[in-house]
Amino acid sequence: MAAHPPALTVDDFDYELPAELIAQHPAPARTASRLLRVASDRVSDHAFADLPQFLSAGDALVLNDTRVVKARLHGVKDSGGKVEVLIERALDAREALAQVRASHAPQPGGRLRLAGAVDATVIGREGDLFRLRFDREVLDVLERHGQVPLPPYITHTPAAEDEARYQTVYARAPGAVAAPTAGLHFDEPLIERLRARGVELAFLTLHVGAGTFQPVRTRDIAAHRMHAERYELPAATVAAVRRARVGGRHVVAVGTTSLRALESSARSGELIAGSGETDLFITPGFRFRVVDRLVTNFHLPKSTLLMLVSAFAGIEPVRAAYRHAIAERYRFFSYGDAMLVDRQ
Repeated sequence: MAAHPPALTVDDFDYELPAELIAQHPAPARTASRLLRVASDRVSDHAFADLPQFLSAGDALVLNDTRVVKARLHGVKDSGGKVEVLIERALDAREALAQVRASHAPQPGGRLRLAGAVDATVIGREGDLFRLRFDREVLDVLERHGQVPLPPYITHTPAAEDEARYQTVYARAPGAVAAPTAGLHFDEPLIERLRARGVELAFLTLHVGAGTFQPVRTRDIAAHRMHAERYELPAATVAAVRRARVGGRHVVAVGTTSLRALESSARSGELIAGSGETDLFITPGFRFRVVDRLVTNFHLPKSTLLMLVSAFAGIEPVRAAYRHAIAERYRFFSYGDAMLVDRQ
């Protein structure tokens, strides 16, 4: 009998990254970032502005048009202790699920005074999250009093630059608490160049949750459970994907969020328009049904996003690409450079 390969662990997706390669600020211009082209076992270095040369007329480029909300709030508990709140998602006009950081976890019925202006009551716990009820509409509170929810590895206090650049130029539907970062490299002139080339741009919405930064806490990755994220896939985007398929062209996902939404909507075998929640955890061995190419940033060691890219392009090609990127001093993570990878 043939021996089964050993089960994958988080250590299979680890790598050493010099701290100075973690981008703390965006490139001077969106398209000034670099682009690492990964095709099977070959890599080549480019500027992100070169992206159109790798796409053809009839390709479908699928982008996530979620809008990042200013989801971080600071304040005090009714006991006087300091508290930091990161809204995970709005449940309705006045209630939300949130991560709450405090020296002692607030109890149901406890009140939080946020930004010196807003009251929220703790309704209860749902797993690691707290259900909060605000004294006014949640999205209005965040827009008036919230901070841009920069990832934990970006160390500066959010500034005006971040309000503009931690958001895609095509952001439309508010609800994300982390940016779909592969889309940060696009500006309007690049989008027009793509359209002029005959590339069909199509949009979906997946509201990225703070869980995207949660570490995999189990050594055996099969035991990890993904956080759920809301998505909406319009019929027009399904039609664009089908046109690319019929024409023998590529379906190119901009970001792991676009890829997860597309592949979640095709679990039955056929891509179906609609809305829902996905907790799809993509690891090596996953059967991709929709996406042929992926535009993506460089991801954290041992992260679910690195596992997804490794499933898509192959573990060894991705390891080699990351070694090349580190040697060539690419910039990593949300404000960093990008890759264009082919499905293995």
